[in-house]
Amino acid sequence: MKITDNDISELKKIANEVRKDIIEEVYCAGCGHPGGALSVADILTVLYFNEMNINPKKPDDENRDRLVLSKGHSCAALYAVLAEKGYFNKEELKNFRKMGSFLQGHPNMRKTPGIDMSSGSLGQGLSIANGMAMASKLDKRGYRVYCIVRRWRNTRRTNLGSCNDIIKI
Repeated sequence: MKITDNDISELKKIANEVRKDIIEEVYCAGCGHPGGALSVADILTVLYFNEMNINPKKPDDENRDRLVLSKGHSCAALYAVLAEKGYFNKEELKNFRKMGSFLQGHPNMRKTPGIDMSSGSLGQGLSIANGMAMASKLDKRGYRVYCIVRRWRNTRRTNLGSCNDIIKI
């Protein structure tokens, strides 16, 4: 799909709104991970507003594309994008990490509209996304699966176990 200069301009405006929302979320909560969230604002904006086959009115559509945020601590960005896309009211962002809110410090697919996979432990998302992609192929559904992982480096979290194993497939 060819992207026009007008598309790029619109995506930049949305990404700027997302960044503002991230800062407001973390400020209202008094805690969070603004750096990690800001680092994925552009990619999430492009995916949700230009690339992915999704519909906020049908968040559980079996043929929708999926996103796994393996670095769940960056969820403020995902929440901001979901609110901009219309999955829930933007006012809810002010309740980020508050008791009783569906917008907690890591994504929860059972409580938050638009979340395809709960995440927490770094390094598990890639394996989960791989399983989702395999299911799409085996079931002949054709939906795409995107996975956002933490910056890759030699750490005990990413050099051992599931991430290292899935990269070898």
